[in-house]
Amino acid sequence: MRGFGDLEAVIMDQVWAHEAPVTVRDLFEKLREDRNIAYTTVMSTMDNLHRKGWLARERDGKAYRYTAVSSREEYSARLMREAMDGAADTEAVLSHFVAQMDGAESAALRAVLDKLAGRTS
Repeated sequence: MRGFGDLEAVIMDQVWAHEAPVTVRDLFEKLREDRNIAYTTVMSTMDNLHRKGWLARERDGKAYRYTAVSSREEYSARLMREAMDGAADTEAVLSHFVAQMDGAESAALRAVLDKLAGRTS
């Protein structure tokens, strides 16, 4: 797995931001407010994300309605897992990663580790 391309990331952000399934037209209208983009570009990018397994779609008349298969957090976790898998020294990677955390992130990590270890408070 690789990270999303620029347009894929923008589209996924929009899909994640919507509370309901979205059509290509929905996202095209939103995206063209900020950029010069063709409807077919949005359509082909969403189709690519569907083929890659990131978007599910359901037929709605002549159009499709798309939803994210995974949450933004699950996507981030997959990227982190890929980074760990590609490292020769997992401990060094974790050390560098944790050293970059702020206090709130460190507390969140500690809470997750405690929860997974069965030490919930």
